Amino acid sequence: MLLRITEPEVMNDPLQVDAYAAADFSNTDQAMVDRIATLLESSGNSFPDQARLLDLGCGPGNISSRLAQRWPHCSVLGLDAADRMIAVADERRSAAGISRERLRYKKAFLPLSQAGKPANLIVSNSLLHHLHDPHQLWSSLIPLASAHCLVLHRDLRRPDSEACIDQLCDRHVANAPAVLQRDYRASLHASFTLEEVKAQLHDAGLGCLQVFAVEDRYLEVGGWITGCQAGSVQSRP
Repeated sequence: MLLRITEPEVMNDPLQVDAYAAADFSNTDQAMVDRIATLLESSGNSFPDQARLLDLGCGPGNISSRLAQRWPHCSVLGLDAADRMIAVADERRSAAGISRERLRYKKAFLPLSQAGKPANLIVSNSLLHHLHDPHQLWSSLIPLASAHCLVLHRDLRRPDSEACIDQLCDRHVANAPAVLQRDYRASLHASFTLEEVKAQLHDAGLGCLQVFAVEDRYLEVGGWITGCQAGSVQSRP
């Protein structure tokens, strides 16, 4: 099994920011929002008026903007540690005609003990693998959550071998700009295995959350934060 190799926690290099802002992640971004809608529907829940939706590691605002458009009766807060990412996200918000009352961005570092109004949704996309200490994310969830909060985190999962990494790079980023190819390979090395994430959730007392593999390269952590207790992490059938 490959050992984990960490990468920089903050993506603030201008070349990186420009490349990620220009890249088309629309399919995976929309899949994330659709998954949230499915989890709400399957549980018979909905976001109340003025609910707070929280996007951790929001980057250039891909997910945050879609959340604001999908649930216009809610307010969305996107948090990221990179100044340049926040600036791009806010430019996009303005260009889309979305008010700051509905969608706001703020620089912040994990772990977090509060972010204003408690959140009805806490989501992250490709954040976990950037963290040298994953507990920074998991320890933030309960302090940020409302009494009934949905969480959804999607990230890469670490392959078993260099050969598998080569195959994933050939399959998914062969035609991408060089900076994205470089970062994709580094991110696969920096990501966690399914079993590692299960152990992280157990240690953080987030046993109510499910963790499972998605497609050929992702893992997903999701569920309702209410009633989380250590020792009950489940795998999807």
